[in-house]
Amino acid sequence: MTYIYNVTVNVDDSIHDEWLTWIKEHIPQVLATGKFEKATLTKVLVDEEMGGQTYSIQYRSYSREALDAYYKEDADRLRQDGLKRFADKSLAFRTELQVLDEYSVKFT
Repeated sequence: MTYIYNVTVNVDDSIHDEWLTWIKEHIPQVLATGKFEKATLTKVLVDEEMGGQTYSIQYRSYSREALDAYYKEDADRLRQDGLKRFADKSLAFRTELQVLDEYSVKFT
């Protein structure tokens, strides 16, 4: 079974460029824990009432055990840098997704 750890972040326009540079450094640090096989950084394409810009980072975990190990061994430490830098100018929430099935188009 595949699990996705999704982090959605709304970023104030005043720190947007700095945050985007930082997240592109942060994602490889999360992957370096060995708990995830890949990550996808996406921009949410809706206008937020609160303003700013919203992003979603989806980390594809190797297993439920790997995701649980990330929470236990790495999550707090890796969140601290972002909290110190951007806590008052960003809002994040995290969700877990379980992949039930995947489909793709095959061209012949």
